[in-house]
Amino acid sequence: MLPEIKVVQEALTEQRLDGWLLYDFKGQNPTALSALDRVGKMLTRRWMCWLPRIGEPCLIHHAIEAGPFADLQMPKASYASWQSLDALLRRLLPTGGRVAMEYWPGGGIPYLSRVDAGTVERVRAFGVEVVSSAHLVQLLLCRWDEAQVASHRRAAMQLEVAKEGAFQLIGDRLRAGRPALEHEVQDFLMQRFAEGGMITDHAPIVAVGPHSGDPHYVPSADLPTPIERDSVVMIDLWAKENDPRATFADVTWMAFTGREPPERVREVWDVVVRGRDLGLSTIAERHGRGETMLGWQIDRVVRDYIGGRGYGEAFCHRTGHNIGANADHGDGTHLDDLETQDARPLMVDTCFSIEPGVYLPEFGVRSEINVVLEASGPKVYTPAQRSLRLLG
Repeated sequence: MLPEIKVVQEALTEQRLDGWLLYDFKGQNPTALSALDRVGKMLTRRWMCWLPRIGEPCLIHHAIEAGPFADLQMPKASYASWQSLDALLRRLLPTGGRVAMEYWPGGGIPYLSRVDAGTVERVRAFGVEVVSSAHLVQLLLCRWDEAQVASHRRAAMQLEVAKEGAFQLIGDRLRAGRPALEHEVQDFLMQRFAEGGMITDHAPIVAVGPHSGDPHYVPSADLPTPIERDSVVMIDLWAKENDPRATFADVTWMAFTGREPPERVREVWDVVVRGRDLGLSTIAERHGRGETMLGWQIDRVVRDYIGGRGYGEAFCHRTGHNIGANADHGDGTHLDDLETQDARPLMVDTCFSIEPGVYLPEFGVRSEINVVLEASGPKVYTPAQRSLRLLG
């Protein structure tokens, strides 16, 4: 949710912007929905919110959709025809001004490319320069306060309990001679979330053997897979407290269902963990020197290390993603110089994952921690796995 208009206007002044135009049509811009706390509302028509550097904000909604905005304490204007919408925009937008929208040149960062090209063209036709709202989004929507950090820490503790229970279940079933199925462990984790008052947007990943080599593998009761002995097991789980302002925690842990992992498994595990820790230490060192760190730069440090050990081609995703309240994958800076080149800075009071992975046909390894970048430096409230869990 956006802070009070005074704070927004201070940010607009700092960025030399004349205003911020939030826009959404049927949920295509989750950033705008989060900014005005409209997630889950019935909205079927275009709506906009004009936040000017000077003057009063204005919410523009269709004539049939006043209800979903009735609680917002700001001036409102309605339209019915496209002509009346254009008239409102012509009156509000500053000719020759600079207006921020959820746009990124060339669509380079999809998380900031929420507004369709046609709408951007429409706004530009009123004589304004459309620029990216990237800095505003991170500054005003992605930073956590103390209560949100506390909720993240509690979520991390809940994930730790759930994960330990899942490993216990796998080990017990192996010793009983009745191997657990991937989807059974997934169901167990979802049950633990519910018992702990936690919610998530997708069920956890539980992957064994070659399935762990698929970064976003989805277990299924339709294709039941037993977790047998002498296999690599990946558990990736993320959740938050059932409160709109609560924030996610997101971790990945690895196990081996035997007494001694093969040499190749140990080697890949070591490379991934060293890459993870190198990312964290690099952030700590550069923050301590007062350097501005861009998301892509941290990814590049980790990626070059893993590539130098011969596993570059098998590291097929970014090093980390921003973590938010409304979504586990938030709108802030990602550690990414692969899928995109995220040139945004890492901002104090934001949270992000560090989770390098190596994915081979026989097995995959990923290790994940969450980092809250505080003024004093990076803090990790999710336990960091130091060695493979042995479940044999």
